[in-house]
Amino acid sequence: MIIKKNYLQNDILFQDLIKTVTKNISKTQILNKITKAYQLAKYKHAGQKRLTGEDYIVHLVTVAKILSHLNVEPNTLMAGLLHDILEDTDLSFSELTNLMGEDIANLVKYVTKLDKLVFNQDSGQSDNHQKIFLAMAQDIRVVIIKIVDRLHNMQTLKSLRPEKQVRIAKETLEIYASLTHRLGLFEIKSELEDLCLRYINPQIYYHISELIKAKKREREIAIEKIITNIKQLFFQNNLNNFIIKGRVKNIYSIYKKMTKRNLSFSEIFDLFAIRIIVDNLDLCYQILGIIHANYFPIPLKFKDYIAVPKPNLYQSLHTTVLSKTEGILFEIQIRTMAMDEIAEKGIASHWTYKENKVYSKETKQLEIAKKLRWYNELIKITKDSDNYPQETSKEFTDAIKNDILSENVYVFTPKQKVLELPKGSTPIDFAFRIHTEIGAKMSGAIINGKITPLNYQLKNGDFVDIKTNKNVATINKEWLRIVKTIYAKRKIKHILYKYQNEDLISLGKELLEKEKQLQKIFFTIDNKFLKNNLKKYNFNSLNDFYLEIGKKNISPKLIFQQHVFKEDEQKKLLNHYINKSSQISNKKNKIGIIVDGLSNIKLKLANCCLPVLGDTILGFISKEQGVVIHCSECKNLKKYNKNKLVNVVWDFNVKIKNSTYLYIKCSKNISLLPQIMNKLNKFAINVVNLNVINNKFETIIKLKILVNNKQELDNLMINLRNFSNIHYISRNVN
Repeated sequence: MIIKKNYLQNDILFQDLIKTVTKNISKTQILNKITKAYQLAKYKHAGQKRLTGEDYIVHLVTVAKILSHLNVEPNTLMAGLLHDILEDTDLSFSELTNLMGEDIANLVKYVTKLDKLVFNQDSGQSDNHQKIFLAMAQDIRVVIIKIVDRLHNMQTLKSLRPEKQVRIAKETLEIYASLTHRLGLFEIKSELEDLCLRYINPQIYYHISELIKAKKREREIAIEKIITNIKQLFFQNNLNNFIIKGRVKNIYSIYKKMTKRNLSFSEIFDLFAIRIIVDNLDLCYQILGIIHANYFPIPLKFKDYIAVPKPNLYQSLHTTVLSKTEGILFEIQIRTMAMDEIAEKGIASHWTYKENKVYSKETKQLEIAKKLRWYNELIKITKDSDNYPQETSKEFTDAIKNDILSENVYVFTPKQKVLELPKGSTPIDFAFRIHTEIGAKMSGAIINGKITPLNYQLKNGDFVDIKTNKNVATINKEWLRIVKTIYAKRKIKHILYKYQNEDLISLGKELLEKEKQLQKIFFTIDNKFLKNNLKKYNFNSLNDFYLEIGKKNISPKLIFQQHVFKEDEQKKLLNHYINKSSQISNKKNKIGIIVDGLSNIKLKLANCCLPVLGDTILGFISKEQGVVIHCSECKNLKKYNKNKLVNVVWDFNVKIKNSTYLYIKCSKNISLLPQIMNKLNKFAINVVNLNVINNKFETIIKLKILVNNKQELDNLMINLRNFSNIHYISRNVN
């Protein structure tokens, strides 16, 4: 009986949803498909309960109902009904596609990916937030569904443990409430903020709530009087077509005013707002004139969001006035019907369903990107992320929070064009926003007619004039600590990396020329030489070759030994060392090294640098260990007495594999490990030991491997660098 009763209640809840939906949708075909989505969800989630004790279908219908109030198009509504079906039931993606169509199935799939985010801390949480932003850039409807899902979860949060309530509320306030603000979903934003405050700081929440209730009736009477007075003013001016509403501001916004301005509740005067909605734009300004003629306007409290809309496209006139008769301050918002729809529904209003209209996800995304600068910026940032594999998820997430979700300032160019930048932006951010070359060659800034430091934080209304050095780039590494926007940071890093590479290319050329002179080689190193002798390295150009030498990844000496001398000349050179050391009585051992001037002595490869065949090497005479062989660039050699260093050379006739270490730093993604192991297998390289370390921002893979020689090792490292998620690789030549 209880099950049947619940089913009946659930069906009544769904019929209530259909009543709301039919206000905008009349086509039987679409309504039948919505019913099909409900029946599918009810069947697949049968028997499932939420922690509140309700049938799971109640949550799904409630999400769909909230979406219906936003008047979203049918596919978004149906995806809301089905948003947990892939995660919590046995229905597959292909089955869902066959039943409901590709667009709905994809929406559900993307929401499911976000649903799988776990509430952890530090960089893991940054990974989660990054996925939210990436999903939003892909299809903004996914995030609208997720926000509504989160709203209902917050409404039923009391069923969770207290510590989890606080953790979820903090994340909701930081990410979801910020997103609702940017998306213009103000009703949802206000409710989310109040719910978050209730769980994060219940004492403050209930204290403000009680203070509001204490004079509720008194306030309601005051609002009624003011509305009546305003209506009379409008009738006197022959204005008849208007809507007036009054509302008390939400608890969280009052709390923010109290904390931001260090005020008590009794010092907050504008606790409520009057909203006036009219037919056309001209009436907005006419009504503003009537209000200011009859109420005392408070200086610096007028904002024209019609002339300069908010980043979320919100438009309205805001003015705070004093009622002389009531003796109270209140805010008045004046806007048109179209503006009010955007104010209420935000970005969702761009997905508003209209009969006989063809809906294209791609077209809508482009329309929104054109209208919303911040959304266009989000798409650019996410698309450009592939070019910056070394950027951690925390850096990416922090950038979105700073660039997209934070407050903005509006500043002017010398041509009086308005630029919108995140609060805290500097003249450098401004310069790079105009053009990368202007940023790179920036030499100073004049703001409001005065020379200003580059770390100056721009303010609303600043006039900014950037001075440049036309011939020379003045970019500085210190700028990375000053700039605010990810765009400027990425461009600065890119330019600095380019300059650094140019220096390394020059160094590589110099080292190669020096080695040529030492080896008495007189022919030209050109692309033909690369093609004929260094094909295995996959160099695209001479500059790539010089760069690897400059980075010390390739030894010029080894290149000449292995690729320039003919085989018989190499043998002659080796015989010279062998004969010379034999005359003095030398000692060779199993590791294939000839020690000049010493006999009957044991040899050992140094653990600190683990040289391999082809490395330039030196020996250190140790009482306990015999001659310890180091790479010549090993830092530990500087600690030793120079008199105890001896010349050593490799015996190329001895075929032996040497062990060495590889350190690999990559994006926090363990799935990269199989790809690395696969690459090692292709090179027929044995792994002696493997260690994986996960820190906050990245994964470090430490490998001990066996290689034939340095050429094989260099070739392996060059190939591994082709993986986009690997941003650092080196040997342990300390």
